[in-house]
Amino acid sequence: MSMTTPPTPPTPPPPQQTQTQPLVTNTQVALAVYILYFVSYIFGVTALIGVIIAHVKIGDADPMLRSHYQWQIRTFWIGLLYLAVGVVLCIIVIGILVVLFWFIWTVVRNVKGFLALNENKPIANPTSWMFG
Repeated sequence: MSMTTPPTPPTPPPPQQTQTQPLVTNTQVALAVYILYFVSYIFGVTALIGVIIAHVKIGDADPMLRSHYQWQIRTFWIGLLYLAVGVVLCIIVIGILVVLFWFIWTVVRNVKGFLALNENKPIANPTSWMFG
């Protein structure tokens, strides 16, 4: 009488770690910040939301997107400085010119950044106070 051992069942493969895909790409997040900045000309609070997103995302961004987030952050904070000075100076007429400069300055920076992002190009000089 021969005894045969029953075959051992195969071991299941280890569970695979599935990486969930984000709902939007990192480039789309940077695009959303530009859009929030444009919308802020009507609803000012959206610029605050945009700068918070840029601050959160800059740490894990690739170099191209990092240049855009840095540009966006500087556009917000420098723009806030220009706007605050302009509003205070509105007591005298020169403040109106400062606010007009702020408006043109932010529109140009946002359009320039938006177009560069659309072409997957980094901002050449994201630390510039003017237009890079």
